[in-house]
Amino acid sequence: MLIELRIRDYAVIHDLTLELGPGLSALSGETGAGKSIIVGALSLLLGERASSDTVRTGAERALVEAVFDVSTYPKLRAQLNDLGIEVEDGLLILRREVAAVGRNRAWINESPATARTVGELGRSLVDLHGQHEHQTLLRKDTQRHILDAFGEAEQDASAVEEAFGVLSKLEAQLKELQEHRRELASRVDFLRFQMRELEEADVQPGEEEALSEESGRLENSEELLGETTRIHAELYSAEGAVTEKVSALAQTLARLKEWDPALDGLHEELQEAYHALVEVGRDLSNYVGGLRHDPGRLEEVRSRLDLIHSLKRKYGPTSEDVIASRDRVRAELDEVEDGGWDEDTLAADVERTRSTLAAAATRLSEKRREAATRLEKEVEALLPDLGLPAGTFKVQMDTLPEVNSRGAESIEFLVSVNAGFPPTSLARVASGGELSRVMLTLKAILAQVDQVPTLVFDEIDAGIGGQVASLVAAKLKDVARYHQVFVVTHLPQVASRARSHLLVEKNEGEGLAETAVRGLTGDARVREIARMLGGDPESATSQDHAREMLAAGD
Repeated sequence: MLIELRIRDYAVIHDLTLELGPGLSALSGETGAGKSIIVGALSLLLGERASSDTVRTGAERALVEAVFDVSTYPKLRAQLNDLGIEVEDGLLILRREVAAVGRNRAWINESPATARTVGELGRSLVDLHGQHEHQTLLRKDTQRHILDAFGEAEQDASAVEEAFGVLSKLEAQLKELQEHRRELASRVDFLRFQMRELEEADVQPGEEEALSEESGRLENSEELLGETTRIHAELYSAEGAVTEKVSALAQTLARLKEWDPALDGLHEELQEAYHALVEVGRDLSNYVGGLRHDPGRLEEVRSRLDLIHSLKRKYGPTSEDVIASRDRVRAELDEVEDGGWDEDTLAADVERTRSTLAAAATRLSEKRREAATRLEKEVEALLPDLGLPAGTFKVQMDTLPEVNSRGAESIEFLVSVNAGFPPTSLARVASGGELSRVMLTLKAILAQVDQVPTLVFDEIDAGIGGQVASLVAAKLKDVARYHQVFVVTHLPQVASRARSHLLVEKNEGEGLAETAVRGLTGDARVREIARMLGGDPESATSQDHAREMLAAGD
């Protein structure tokens, strides 16, 4: 709900603050006082393009700011959360600033924002009837949502949207799987060649390192045999070998330690060295015994290493990559051969979900058709009472080529206000007053399901009076049971029904015209209603008539 509207240095307005409450508020005043200027300023917060021409003469910038109480509108709170906007104490502040020269700016709750974002939020909060571009009911999406709410089909619409979302994901997954399998199928001969090559090679973990060691041993087998044989002899087997000399030295220390026990530790260390040398000698003996000069085996090892190096160039820098490639190629071939089952399962899920979507869309279409018929009858029954005796209203439902997230059909409200003319789009109704009355008719019927909290009607009284004016006033008050309604009016019938009455006046200050607004109560309101009735606002007769009208309006 709009609780405060502040306007500064906009057109003929210098500094104006309107405090608004729930229910029906009327704004009246002499022609040219500036009523439409206030509506124009509000339209800036609904996406109207800013123009430097609107800045008051002598001012640097114009400012329009609206304070909304959104505490009782959970859907709006959810929209704000999606935008990352925090709301304190349930209040939302939208502001736009128009510069006479330079850059225009916009804010949401003191945080800089784009004019577009401010406009999107503003249109969720205020529905302005009088200028087509701000009327949410002119949008097909809004008309569809309202028809679904009117027909109690919102859950069905959500079911269609959910099923369509699931179907879209499944179809995307199936398409991706099919494209992947086609890609694999086109490579299957190459994959099989790779598999044969890798399986025949059968490279094992650690094999390359072992072969490299064996290659080095075989390539140098003659020198290895000669040198290790010599070392074995000098260390262990030849006369006067190192082990023989160490043994003799150990025996000498054994005799000497009898004279000096301090040598006992040294004797033990020398004994340990002797046994270690003996162990080395025996190991060398085994090594020499197992060493062979085998050119044939060397050729086999070199050939095997060449194969591994060749595979590494193809499949990765290391032999581990070669082994991993074998596992990968095998998995891809398995996918080609066994993946058909996954595709069949996914295709079955797609068809099952498509059937679910079709059934949900059918249920939704049935509810929409029933709701459209009821809505058409209710609107056409009210149009004559609002001065549109030849008015007709239709809900056009055009079947779509295929079901989408919004259902199986497009929805558009069509209206004709003149006899002999076929119904056409709401946006093409020529007269602002006629369009406002059509909108009021819809609002009266849809009041409980329409989600926009604040409705502003401008030009609604164009070309009407008498009984029709009274009916329009009654409908406005009825709609105001569910919405905050703000109406710019020349009709005393409307103004007398308002919960609050604001008077727009134009004065002169410092040589410049200036629009001001004041709330009317008591005798001041009686005089304004008397003026609107066309009589002398100071005459007792006119005032008595005004009091009667105000009493009836209560």
